[in-house]
Amino acid sequence: MEERLDWDLEGPAWPHHEHSRFVEAAGVRWHVQRLGSGPALLLLHGTGASAHSFRDLVSELATDFDCVAIDLPGHAFTSLPSARALSLRSIASGVSALMSTLRFSPRVVVGHSAGAAIGAQMCLDGGVSPSLLFSINGALLPLEGLSGLLFPPIAKALAATPLPSWLFARGVGDRQSVERLIRRTGSELDAQGVDLYAKLVRHPAHARAALAMMAGWRLGRLERHLKDLKPHLYLLAASNDLAVPAEVSRRVRDGVAGAEMSCIDDAGHLVHEERPAQVAALIRASAARVGIGRPGARREEGDEETIGALPPARSPCTRPPSSTARTPASRSSSCEPTRSRV
Repeated sequence: MEERLDWDLEGPAWPHHEHSRFVEAAGVRWHVQRLGSGPALLLLHGTGASAHSFRDLVSELATDFDCVAIDLPGHAFTSLPSARALSLRSIASGVSALMSTLRFSPRVVVGHSAGAAIGAQMCLDGGVSPSLLFSINGALLPLEGLSGLLFPPIAKALAATPLPSWLFARGVGDRQSVERLIRRTGSELDAQGVDLYAKLVRHPAHARAALAMMAGWRLGRLERHLKDLKPHLYLLAASNDLAVPAEVSRRVRDGVAGAEMSCIDDAGHLVHEERPAQVAALIRASAARVGIGRPGARREEGDEETIGALPPARSPCTRPPSSTARTPASRSSSCEPTRSRV
């Protein structure tokens, strides 16, 4: 089992490999993909993923935006100088340094899951100054209950030695195990999507980076300062997300003045991979509303049909029982776009 992904072996078949390059910044060798033209847009993936998770979304967005997607430290093809570099503020600082090196000033930051938290922290620290922060199933609040007390220390212990990450990679690296893991997030991916995640998790260095990122993840300070965000905040949730429930986005929306939220029905945590065209349409429309993008990129009549309706503000999108999450009937909810009540 190879310790980490080898670009010479895996790169030629990687999505958008022709747009890849490697850039040194903040002591890290970053894998960067840049494609498209228009206003600058940065995409940040979540824990355990890579830039590949935006493969279809970025194809949609590249017609209207100058898109940069990166692998976070230790993930996929980006190096990891130390596990200490995987705290929220350290990653945010590193990505901001990369943007400076690239001379890339994003007007839109799109973050999925933990990537949304990184984008928010970058904005709060002044590392970037976008007009729009677009969160896709954003992991913006601390874990609650016993999970919040136990998961970070357990992850820290596992990340401290290469053996657990090697065992994890060996245990879930087969395709069927990866497919089961993805389904537990409430999502259904095509064969290519499953294969790409399988390639990632069968490499111990990638698994170790994901564990180290979990170990250093502290969102209490971010939660307290979300109200201070300067860019417009748009929160996209998914009715079947079993990893970050829609209630998280709702709570954030209610605490940030002017924030907007919508929910896509019949999709899970990886909604941007399941419904890339719908997510891209929402990003374009949100950007247009804050004055970003070409007039032709603005939402056209009928675009609202791509989103479901959110339930009343007192309850989250319907979250189906895990035992029935894969049946279409159990994945239904009623949604409608909503704004902050602050």
